[in-house]
Amino acid sequence: MTSNDPDRREDEVDHLVASWRKERPDLDVEPLQVLSRVSRLARHLDRARRAAFAEHGLEPWEFDVLTALRRAGEPYELSPGALLRATLVTSGTMTNRIDRLAAAGLVTRRPDPEDRRGVLVSLTEAGRKRVDDAFTDLLRRERELLSGLGQREQQALAGLLRTLLIPFDATDSGAP
Repeated sequence: MTSNDPDRREDEVDHLVASWRKERPDLDVEPLQVLSRVSRLARHLDRARRAAFAEHGLEPWEFDVLTALRRAGEPYELSPGALLRATLVTSGTMTNRIDRLAAAGLVTRRPDPEDRRGVLVSLTEAGRKRVDDAFTDLLRRERELLSGLGQREQQALAGLLRTLLIPFDATDSGAP
């Protein structure tokens, strides 16, 4: 039952839901209407993100660390502990990531003037250019993913997704 009316077109989830309704009429499969679409969209987003990062010679984890530094504002530096909180990885993993980014010339380490035992990780000019270019490309690709929605629809969807995510973010806030 396809048509030119956007509200009447069917997608893969419609077929999935219809199949489950036929096979398991005893179950309420209505959550699939939303969450299967979110899951499918997440896969498309993941592909777009990986393509944007690869285009600029970055892995997703590299992008995460570099964007945390970039969002910090000038002088684009954070302690390893702040990077841990921003990226939700273990300290051993972060040390390895900082080592690899430093070897690639994307970050440097310097002593923290406020803490004799501390270190600050700084974004290099090459790191800033790489992350800025990758972020610009990512936003272009994300706009393409959302191109089927108008501005108001995007805002409405963002609000609905925020409502769904807030309880999860609250319980994840204490995660390492």
